[in-house]
Amino acid sequence: MSEPLLPPVPQDENQLMAERRDKLAALRQAQQQGKGVAFPNDFKPTHHAASLLTDHADTAPDDLLEQGHSAKVAGRMMLKRVMGKASFCTLQDSTARIQIYIKRDDLGEELYNAFKHWDLGDIVAAEGKVFKTKTGELSIHASSIRLLTKSLRPMPDKFHGMADQEVKYRQRYVDLMTDETTRKRFVARSKAISGIREFMVAHDFLEVETPMLHPIPGGANAKPFTTHHNALDQQMFLRIAPELYLKRLIVGGFDRVFEINRSFRNEGISVRHNPEFTMMEFYAAYWDYQDLMTFTEALIRDAAQKALGTLHLSYAGKPVDLEQPFERLTIHEAICKYTDAGQMLDDGSGLKVDSATWLRSVLPNLGITEAKHHISKRSLPSLQVFYFEETVEEKLWNPTFIMEHPTEISPLARANDNRPEVTERFELYITGREFGNGFSELNDAQEQAARFQAQVAAKDSGDDEAMYYDHDFIRALEYGMPPTGGCGVGLDRLMMLLTDSSSIRDVILFPALRREV
Repeated sequence: MSEPLLPPVPQDENQLMAERRDKLAALRQAQQQGKGVAFPNDFKPTHHAASLLTDHADTAPDDLLEQGHSAKVAGRMMLKRVMGKASFCTLQDSTARIQIYIKRDDLGEELYNAFKHWDLGDIVAAEGKVFKTKTGELSIHASSIRLLTKSLRPMPDKFHGMADQEVKYRQRYVDLMTDETTRKRFVARSKAISGIREFMVAHDFLEVETPMLHPIPGGANAKPFTTHHNALDQQMFLRIAPELYLKRLIVGGFDRVFEINRSFRNEGISVRHNPEFTMMEFYAAYWDYQDLMTFTEALIRDAAQKALGTLHLSYAGKPVDLEQPFERLTIHEAICKYTDAGQMLDDGSGLKVDSATWLRSVLPNLGITEAKHHISKRSLPSLQVFYFEETVEEKLWNPTFIMEHPTEISPLARANDNRPEVTERFELYITGREFGNGFSELNDAQEQAARFQAQVAAKDSGDDEAMYYDHDFIRALEYGMPPTGGCGVGLDRLMMLLTDSSSIRDVILFPALRREV
């Protein structure tokens, strides 16, 4: 019985780096003597690994030799196998990996010996004929090979890899070069966002750019990052949302606008939250919240189809069906469907969900306290939102639009004509998480001014997430904004869904982390 393959004993990283620095010093010395360049920049690849693998996947080995295809490739050396007078190495470029066959008699003694001292992680160029080995692996028989970049740090070995998830986030460059799953995840993200942009333009939306530095933070209830502009000598804020600027453009006469934007919120970090995040907001004149839900549903489906080629997803081991119509429920309906709060009170006076007294009695057991949330002063619709968030939200696995949020917590949304205590607003939930927020926009300048005043009063009472009074936005509304619908979609969370990622950090190339000590 053969002995089991054991992982190699890890070598001292400082020693390995010292050896690599010595090799680079030798390259520099050779350059001073007119023998080559330590970091050459004159090699131009003619092919990528993926295209070679695809183009010749079905070509028979003999036919491939007869055709005599040549290729020039370059990439990071990931594997190396030296066997006396002949060797193999594997190069990884931005698309895939391809094997290189190196023979001493083809390259000459000096270059072949130099190759034997190159390290994993080095950037290497190769040129030669394309062929298939006896095992059928597509390879390049090198007629020339060059060292383009000397790697000074050893890569994680294939047994140990990058086991520390935080190190993967901090050193994303190493994560990308060693983990194919990570690379595929960010390729899928790029395809999805490109697809979203194409979808919006195809539906006559104009892509715009609005400021990231705001004199007044607005567009959402969130705590902003603050900074100071020296030339203007005034406090500025990183945007928490582009909403108010995009609606100014609707006032100006653009009927449909969208922005794929970076926004910033000075709040907690979790598997769902990063202080710097990407979302898309879009606004359409003469749309209401019903139009927005229909369009958002089509947008989500299109992004999934383009990125994954299917509408039937798996997330955390459970199926997610994007093909079926997205369910639409009011907050009241969702509570009645998913909890027993739709049952009658003990005294028979009405439903539990419709009793502010009953809700105030049960919310503290769910962590919604008087001290933090002032539930004694909240309206019935606001209490229902608290109850919904604590008892229903995580149960909304397949796509569901939750509608009719209270006016008091929706300062920019249009109130329902028949029930002014709630707004024409929705939130989209998938896998128990919020993915989007949209509403019929409030375009009554006087009502908006009153809502801003209420937000100022809340801020004065200690709510540091309440909005400021934006005088210029009121002035814009006074010129007249047509009936408008607007929506924001969290693209990071959407990418979590499309790539089956459990943390938002997995879909952000460089997530926010505490600074290394």
